Amino acid sequence: MSRAFADISFTPSVKAAQSLYGSREANRGFELVEEKRDYLLERDTEFIIARDSFYQATISENGWPYVQHRGGPAGFLKVIDEKTIGYADFSGNAQYLSVGNLFASDKISLILMDYANRRRLKIWGRAKIVHEIEDPRLIARLEMSSYRARVERAVVITVEAIEWNCPQHITPRFTDKEVQVMLASLQAENHLLQEQLKQQTLPVKPARLGNGPLELVITGVRQLSPRIRAYELRDPAGKDLPAVGAGAHLRVPVLLANGQAGTRQYSISSAASKSDVYEIAVLAEPEGRGGSMAVHELYGLGMHLYCDLPRNDFELLAHAAPTILIAGGIGITAIKPMAEQLKAQGQPFTLHYAGRQRQAMAYRAELQENLGDALHLYATDHAQRLDIHRTVAEASEESLIYVCGPASMIAAVLNAAAALGMDRERVRYERFAAQKSADDEEIRVELVRSKKVIQVRADQSILQAVRAHGITADAECETGNCGTCAVKLLGGQAQHRDSVLTEAEQKDRICICVSRAQAGELVLDL
Repeated sequence: MSRAFADISFTPSVKAAQSLYGSREANRGFELVEEKRDYLLERDTEFIIARDSFYQATISENGWPYVQHRGGPAGFLKVIDEKTIGYADFSGNAQYLSVGNLFASDKISLILMDYANRRRLKIWGRAKIVHEIEDPRLIARLEMSSYRARVERAVVITVEAIEWNCPQHITPRFTDKEVQVMLASLQAENHLLQEQLKQQTLPVKPARLGNGPLELVITGVRQLSPRIRAYELRDPAGKDLPAVGAGAHLRVPVLLANGQAGTRQYSISSAASKSDVYEIAVLAEPEGRGGSMAVHELYGLGMHLYCDLPRNDFELLAHAAPTILIAGGIGITAIKPMAEQLKAQGQPFTLHYAGRQRQAMAYRAELQENLGDALHLYATDHAQRLDIHRTVAEASEESLIYVCGPASMIAAVLNAAAALGMDRERVRYERFAAQKSADDEEIRVELVRSKKVIQVRADQSILQAVRAHGITADAECETGNCGTCAVKLLGGQAQHRDSVLTEAEQKDRICICVSRAQAGELVLDL
């Protein structure tokens, strides 16, 4: 709750009521909040311009309030600047109740609803009526191209206070457009099933998969977006699961389309404080290595998975300075529990979350509800762009930065940190896929202990080539995050692409799951 809200709402009679019913002390703290918050943040602006209606209250000269429902195309209530909002007013039933009230008193209150995501924003302000002859440019700015009725006047509101309310008792309701988005993934899945039935290739879902030491059962499945599905995993007997920290991942078994058994690792996206459940969220990637599609096609309620024990190569460190969290796309699964842990600990942080389509950003509504002003969203389809250099530059001198997302995003953060002279150890990152380059060429690798010289194709990792020649090599993540595959570098100049080895370690070690040679040849102690 902002102090501006308390300053306006906590009148002497309200304080008396709080005292009478025993909540005075609990509410007194809101009057002492340092940040007044009588202006709009980016989060508030995004919420406002997405609404297609709101409730508006004005006060008549006889003291009676008048509540009116205003509706129009999404975005008809426009944000002029961080202190000002406004809308075009058209000819209606000619009673002019709200307009007349505003002639008498400029005080106004709005309630904006997002029923689908159970969110509610209240705005207090002072309104003025503006006619076209007074400010034609303002009237033109508030007009809507999709609604060509004549604008009689504009209502311009100076924001005095805002308040986000809790979602309790807000019944979810959805527009036709929102329903279509939710149905899109089901329709696509239905089409796939129909095609499989035609071809009699419908996969048989096994009752169990894997041979790891940790037995889990799938107890819940949620469709977070058309391509992202979340799976809730619990102990079959309902016991607590091995404790994990934010940033941990779980290696789960998969049965690939060619019939081969394999494993894939996914971040545990549920809060680390939950002891009885892990949640993983999987992005379906038809052009990937087949693991994600196998999960989407075969994982179902009641299936038992025998997994490896969780491990954490992306640990959230204890740190007093404000933390900067950056997530791109499905990278939010690793960053989300970090934000939840920092909030629970009362530690200062900001989360910058970027995606292509706002409606397809996993956990978006949940994060908006739980994190408030600490969350900053950037959606390409809303013409919003995350300025990585600016975000890194605004970090305090002691801040740690955690980033998970596409290789291009991670590279941009590292480049910005280097350009600003920031210690690389302050930037922690995790990749979901091995870093590759179109410029990769075939390289020659000498394996000293095995007494072999092998050729590594441009589209092949050193690890894959080593195993193809029958040589055993340990590996875990195969994305350069864990360091399990690191071997001693005896000769040649490595092109390091891992995120785990320090600069000192990289002088004589190399992660063979992702890294390559700079000059076409390497000598390894393998």
